[in-house]
Amino acid sequence: MLENLHIKNVALIEECQVSFGKGLNILTGETGAGKSMLIDSLQFALGGRMGKDFLRRDQKMALVEALFSIKDSGFENKLLENGIEPEEDGTVLISRTLSDTGKSVCRINGSMVTISMLRELATDLIDIYGQHEHQSLLNPSKHIRLLDRFCNGDFDKVLEAYKKSYDKRKEIDAQLEKLMGDEAQREQRMDILNFQKEEIENAALSPTEEEDLIEKKKRLTHMERLIRLTIESTNLLYDGSEDMPSACDNVSMAVGKLRECAALDTAIEGYYNDLEDVYARLEDISREIKRYAQNLEDDPSELERVEERLQTIYKMKRKYGGSVEAVLEFYHKISKEIEFFSNSQERVIQLSTAREKEQHLLEASARQLTALREAAAERVAKQIEESLKDMEMNNARFYIQVTPRDEWNAMGKDKVEFLISPNKGEDLKPLSKIASGGEMSRVMLALKAVLVDADEIETFIFDEIDTGVSGRTAAKVGKKMSLIGEKRQILCITHLPQIAAMADKHFLIEKKTMNDQTLTIVKTLDEETSIGEVARLMGSTTVTQATLTAAKELREGKKSSIC
Repeated sequence: MLENLHIKNVALIEECQVSFGKGLNILTGETGAGKSMLIDSLQFALGGRMGKDFLRRDQKMALVEALFSIKDSGFENKLLENGIEPEEDGTVLISRTLSDTGKSVCRINGSMVTISMLRELATDLIDIYGQHEHQSLLNPSKHIRLLDRFCNGDFDKVLEAYKKSYDKRKEIDAQLEKLMGDEAQREQRMDILNFQKEEIENAALSPTEEEDLIEKKKRLTHMERLIRLTIESTNLLYDGSEDMPSACDNVSMAVGKLRECAALDTAIEGYYNDLEDVYARLEDISREIKRYAQNLEDDPSELERVEERLQTIYKMKRKYGGSVEAVLEFYHKISKEIEFFSNSQERVIQLSTAREKEQHLLEASARQLTALREAAAERVAKQIEESLKDMEMNNARFYIQVTPRDEWNAMGKDKVEFLISPNKGEDLKPLSKIASGGEMSRVMLALKAVLVDADEIETFIFDEIDTGVSGRTAAKVGKKMSLIGEKRQILCITHLPQIAAMADKHFLIEKKTMNDQTLTIVKTLDEETSIGEVARLMGSTTVTQATLTAAKELREGKKSSIC
């Protein structure tokens, strides 16, 4: 339910705060006062697009905040799925700003969200019906979803079973088409797959080979320098030369001298022992380096073989995935596809059997769906006819037509369309053929009155949908809205006193000039001022005692039953 609407710097509204109530909330005022601006502001807050004139003149930013109280735990789950923390008291605060640069920022419970996220969540909060917005009812593709909400029994389970079989059959059909498609294309595909498989097999790739080869290439590329440096190191460490003894020779001599020192002074014995260990280790390292140097061999042919192998690996990576792991994964995939085609005849038989089984299940579920829809169609059509009679369409006939589709879809084999005969003697025809705006408004309201028990949305907004109705019919429409208001919150903009008199809460929208500025003001009316506004709507130039009495009688008849 919409609890509160805060608007700042929107068109003629400088700032206003409106607290709505349960039941029927009526908004009235002179033409051009800004009634629809409240609905436009709410639509903006819920993700709607606005024109350049939406932002108040000479202001940097417009702000609209809408506070809802939510009973549906499913909506809280949707908030969590979008990373939004629900409030403990079940309220949801939606705010949206629009700057003079045209940029807008949306938030839900303080968390910033995208426009698309906001619009998706808003569909569960409010249904808005304007003078032309009920045109969605004219689209037959939406009728099946409306009817399905009235289906009793195990409809949801049957529909779920149907969709499961439908998806399985669709998957099987795709595999059969792949197997039984054009023979030339299939042979061409097999040739490509076998070539790719053989090429990867011949490459004999290993996940660690590339790294080892790169290291080996670096060593072979610098072999001449590596040989020279290791020989020089061996000479310095072990072999020495005529002019200069090796490091091992020098350390050996130092060890001998420290041995003599240790015999004369035990304080140096520790140094002697350490140096003797160093000499042993140095001698071992020197011999290892000498052996390494003796085994080095400059082999250009080996370097060529390494480079060729690396080129093979790079080629496979370029063709089949960017890494050795990806190439091996691609090999696994095409091997399965080759196996799939190789066993095609056997596979076709298996798939055909599976398809036949799913087709039987699909047809059985579809027949159940049709039976449930036909039962619901008959029941709902009668309810809508009764609702239309309540609004002075006594001769109207309403029929929900359920016919077979040419093709299956995810909803079954049924095509659903709402048909109506507004007047006696007229044939049933689609809703789009209704010429009268007043008749269309009443049909829409009748549908909503019947739908209210199946609708999870708590708030409906009717923006001047009473166009084309008046007198006794207007009174009937008002009472129908009041009846819906017993189960849902309704916001209704109207010019008709018969509807305004049904208000559970009444708001007056006025346009005033203050300090050389034109402003739209929203007032909450009490019982006395509400009667005065209803009297004004009756069309008198001046409100007289007679019109006040008539307005009071309308208010007192608010709770009476529909004739």
